[in-house]
Amino acid sequence: MSLDAPRGTGADLVEDWTSEPVLESTTPFEGMIFDVVRDRVDLGEGGVVTRDYITHPGAVAVLALHEFDGVDHVMMIRQYRHATGAHVWELPAGLLDVDGEPPWEAAARELGEEVDLVAEEWHVLADDVTSPGAFPETVRIFLARGLRDVAQEDAHERTAEELTLRPLWVPLDDAVDAALTGRISNSATLVGLLSAGLSRSRGWSTLRPRDAAWTAREAQRDRR
Repeated sequence: MSLDAPRGTGADLVEDWTSEPVLESTTPFEGMIFDVVRDRVDLGEGGVVTRDYITHPGAVAVLALHEFDGVDHVMMIRQYRHATGAHVWELPAGLLDVDGEPPWEAAARELGEEVDLVAEEWHVLADDVTSPGAFPETVRIFLARGLRDVAQEDAHERTAEELTLRPLWVPLDDAVDAALTGRISNSATLVGLLSAGLSRSRGWSTLRPRDAAWTAREAQRDRR
């Protein structure tokens, strides 16, 4: 690995979602949302190794964009996350925990449940794998536009952490600045904000259909 390493182009950046052979697999811990799995993996020249990782059903996040006074604003939420012991700023998000529910529909459900919004236009903005070495949570970030309020009679009754959730419309440029200056730490939110800022500068030409193929998630589901 040096300056003499091969050089390539963007066309070379294709991930291979094929697992190496697993010789033995156990589940030392089973939790409410995720499990801890321990595999003995044959890496060929790298030998046989033992690796622990956390399974996860996957998740979606929504970058809801609306124009106020000619300025693009993004819906941010401040929510308590006990695992980090902090109240953090995020995009509306949730688990893919309904069997058979398409990811974009899960995103629409979460947008309504968390911030009382409905969107007419949905696109895939970016995909994220939280921590490929240990926590392969697959997250798809959607761009939602054409927003309107949920009808009052359809409003979701919030509980637990969602009960104290704080919504805030922020100019997209300000939110991107917050991401770049270290004031936002949630990975899916960082990916979403930076992707939106860059995609907008390219006339949104990078957006994908709401039902675009999601190879990383399919690979994770096949392993379970």
